[in-house]
Amino acid sequence: MAQILAIDYGKARCGLAATDEMQIIASGLETVPTKDIFIFLKKYVEDNNVETIVIGLPTDLKGNLNEIETNILTFIDQFKIDFPDIAVARFDERFTSKMASFFISQSGKNKKKRQEKGLIDKVSATLILQNYLEQKQR
Repeated sequence: MAQILAIDYGKARCGLAATDEMQIIASGLETVPTKDIFIFLKKYVEDNNVETIVIGLPTDLKGNLNEIETNILTFIDQFKIDFPDIAVARFDERFTSKMASFFISQSGKNKKKRQEKGLIDKVSATLILQNYLEQKQR
């Protein structure tokens, strides 16, 4: 098997998470400036066997797409050109940032660390990926 990579795509930063090769556990990787995401992905895909990327689908409570979706679709188009052999999946990312903030606060991190947006993005990507894995197993 190969890894699944998740991206919590944002205008400024992208949080990233990946599974193990058995696709059992989702782990946070890092947060990368959005302008550098393809540099990171090219290196990561060279060094790791990635079969799928999961990208958050930003919707509100009514199911309407967030304005960032236009940027995400542009990213996906370029990703498919650069990595034609890697499947792209979308997964609802509602509440992941709020859940990430909650989990970070429960972890005992100090206030400054809890408010670090990069950490929230990385944990959000991990939540997206873990939820994706759980739905895939059903």
